[in-house]
Amino acid sequence: MIFTYRYCMMLEEGSFRGRRADFVYMFLLGGILMVLCGIFVQMVFLGQAFTIMLVYVWSRRNPHIQMNFFGVLSFTAPYLPWVLLLFSLLLGNNAIVDFMGIACGHFYFFLEDVFPYQQHGTRLLVTPNWLKWLFDERQAEPVPEDERPGGFGWGVENE
Repeated sequence: MIFTYRYCMMLEEGSFRGRRADFVYMFLLGGILMVLCGIFVQMVFLGQAFTIMLVYVWSRRNPHIQMNFFGVLSFTAPYLPWVLLLFSLLLGNNAIVDFMGIACGHFYFFLEDVFPYQQHGTRLLVTPNWLKWLFDERQAEPVPEDERPGGFGWGVENE
């Protein structure tokens, strides 16, 4: 839970700042991919895979951040999902869950951050307008001064 909270917060305040709809869209795509992958590998509980997906996206978007694992291992952020996978294997957990999270995170990262910037690349993951309408802040349109209600006519002389 702490990993999920921490990396959600860092993604939301970092690369998704001011783009709530895009953040929700990543969650939806990740959830759909997890469920589809979960059907094929016959897994029901996908929370750990979802957390690894968030960690993967964050780590790829912050490649220069130095990480430290239990004070023993020092590495840059893109290696964090792989270090977590190794740690999970050392604890005797199923590696398929972590691989699924890494694969789903890579799928999102590649289509959002890599492919659109390649030669002849296009942006395939476009957040639907209804999500933007639901989650993004609406820009207030300024009202012309002569139409603003209230206030006083300071400096205006009465005739």
